[in-house]
Amino acid sequence: MNVKLSFTPVSKNPVDLLAVVLDEGTTLHEIDDAAIAGHVERAAAALRDKTLKREYFATLPDGAKAKAVVVYWSPQLKSWNLWENVKTFTARALRLARDYRLPRVGLALNTKDAAPLVGKAVEGAILGTYVFDKYKQEKDDFFAKEASLTILAHPDHQADAEARKARYAWVAENVNRARTLINEPGNVVTPESIADEAGEIAREVELEVEVLDPAALRAKGYSGILRVGAGSAHPGRLVILRHVPKKASKDTIALVGKGITFDSGGISLKPGDKMWEMKGDMAGASAVLYAMRALGRIRPDLKVVGILCCAENLPDANAQRPGDIFTAKNGKSVMVDNTDAEGRLVLLDGLARAGEEGATHVVDIATLTGAVVRALGPSVAGVMGTDRDLVRRIVRSGENHGEPFWELPLVEEYKESLKTPYADLNNIAAGGLAGAITAGLFLREFVPNGAAWAHLDIAGPMFKDKEWKYFDAGAIGFGVKTLVDLCERFRDPLA
Repeated sequence: MNVKLSFTPVSKNPVDLLAVVLDEGTTLHEIDDAAIAGHVERAAAALRDKTLKREYFATLPDGAKAKAVVVYWSPQLKSWNLWENVKTFTARALRLARDYRLPRVGLALNTKDAAPLVGKAVEGAILGTYVFDKYKQEKDDFFAKEASLTILAHPDHQADAEARKARYAWVAENVNRARTLINEPGNVVTPESIADEAGEIAREVELEVEVLDPAALRAKGYSGILRVGAGSAHPGRLVILRHVPKKASKDTIALVGKGITFDSGGISLKPGDKMWEMKGDMAGASAVLYAMRALGRIRPDLKVVGILCCAENLPDANAQRPGDIFTAKNGKSVMVDNTDAEGRLVLLDGLARAGEEGATHVVDIATLTGAVVRALGPSVAGVMGTDRDLVRRIVRSGENHGEPFWELPLVEEYKESLKTPYADLNNIAAGGLAGAITAGLFLREFVPNGAAWAHLDIAGPMFKDKEWKYFDAGAIGFGVKTLVDLCERFRDPLA
């Protein structure tokens, strides 16, 4: 998507479609063209009176600076704040332009109050025009080849607008790359292919990279990935990416991602209905991978280690069985009561590696439980952890970028449900209640000593069946923006 900035008035920017966003508390536009201004005033009256339920759209006569104008009313979207609404309306305007084949789109954000929203509009444009049509014979190349968006910004904020455009475009590009990796089928994305992609990213943005194959995993005592991937023809991988700042960092944050490239459930086979969605069970690793790519160019003054725990969970004669017992690297034995509770088993290898990397702070991210979806629904992720400040930072970072998290408690008495007479821990809780919390309690047993830890369960918002905000149906790359913001602003004081 071609996104440009302009610092001249509306009358100096001929476009095919001009988009204007109205808000009750903030004026975002200045229109110096009388014909366009008249339409905006009529739209404002109709939207405030609620005689118009959606956007106002009108074509203009020949010779006007815009062929058409669309006006949106932010209070109609009550669920989100102004900057999320700006992203959403930017995406809607571009989709409207596609439907009417109006390639030159302008967006008026040219007041001083609108200056902080320029980056949000860039993000809305890039995420809102994402299309995954790789395997379709018929493609619509409007966004890729025809369309352009010109954001009209205030001339006094040119340097700030350019900086925001660059930052938000880069992060949004990485969100889209994460979406593509998740949307790809399981016969394309395997543990090996993720490791190969990590190697290419490391070379591109100058990160350190290390890949452990099954032989290296066995030699170093990592058991979880090997056990989960034993039934697959695609052996597991543990991938480590490092951003090392020029100045020594007293803090090291490890981002640990669950990377199950396809999850059949193993011997504890899942139902067939919608099992195809389990190609997305590597969304946590995808978020970490592309957050690391983004951070490779942003270069925060913090050491960041991305750890991808990759395996494919399939049943065959070599697959682990319910009742199998293995010993994790920290010495604790685990009984595999259910082979479909496999994500936590690969993550324990990643948590062990985080400790070996000297992590002071550990954040794991995973599509871990259906229980979190039942608790929080399809639009909110769960977060829990051992360090209050780290959890607060994650929630703040999510709020900054439209990725909502809700803290769940680590209820100590529920740990009893993970007991078994045969090993130190069972991999699922007896009784089936509080599944998201007991999964967190299980993971806590493998967190490196002394490290602050938070666990993000993104099973709800990782995938959408239909259009949501500025996202089309499919994977949304949830978590990339939060992880980037967390590392980028890690030194910022908490309010």
